[in-house]
Amino acid sequence: MAERLYRTESIVLRRSDFSESDRLILLATPLGKRRVVAKGVRKTMSRLAGHVELFTHNTMLLALGRNLDIITQSQTIHGFSSLRSDLARISCAYYVADVYDQFTQEEEENRPLFELLVQVFDGLNTRNNTDLALRWYELHILHQTGYRPQLHYCAVCQEALTEEANRFSPTIGGVLCPRDAQADRTALPMGNACFRLLRYLQSQPLEIVDTMTISATVRAEAERLLRTYVRYIIERDLKSVTFLNSLRT
Repeated sequence: MAERLYRTESIVLRRSDFSESDRLILLATPLGKRRVVAKGVRKTMSRLAGHVELFTHNTMLLALGRNLDIITQSQTIHGFSSLRSDLARISCAYYVADVYDQFTQEEEENRPLFELLVQVFDGLNTRNNTDLALRWYELHILHQTGYRPQLHYCAVCQEALTEEANRFSPTIGGVLCPRDAQADRTALPMGNACFRLLRYLQSQPLEIVDTMTISATVRAEAERLLRTYVRYIIERDLKSVTFLNSLRT
């Protein structure tokens, strides 16, 4: 029986009703993304229910199943209560989970990517500049999954970029120098302040977002550039983006 059990950290990314009393859970784990079943969790007296809340960080004991593994025990490491009780923060969490889901394959082991997820959920739970935390997350998950945007060297000629660079190309994968600015006629305009912000976020730890004072215009521009790049890579719009945008209207 012990051979059929395994223990792992996890974050609950998504859940849906499954049969009369069970739930189907999408987990992020160091072992990769996994779809598992929480049996009996919808029953009033279930001891498991409080430990499989959306966007909680847990240690789980799972049993191998024929089609889906089964959660047998779960202990909460961090409930991220501030995140889950604030609509603006939880909308950011939905987006983080959505991006992770799109950039990962099931059961593909990647501990650094899981640790990145834990870090950004903790940041959304405690930090004020949640929009900058999302930009930081986008840049770092792009890096870890092989889509790091080129922000220091021209994406065409590889020469070091100067402050004169003012075009970002999602299709080529980064900033273009003035000489190669016409290499992609669909490249997006990019102001110098946004250019410097993206380069800084790409190279710094998440903690720095709370020390930054960035204008609304530059924040919006950085969001537009990175969202366009993410959309180009995954070839679709994310439902969570609509949710995020709806909170601003």
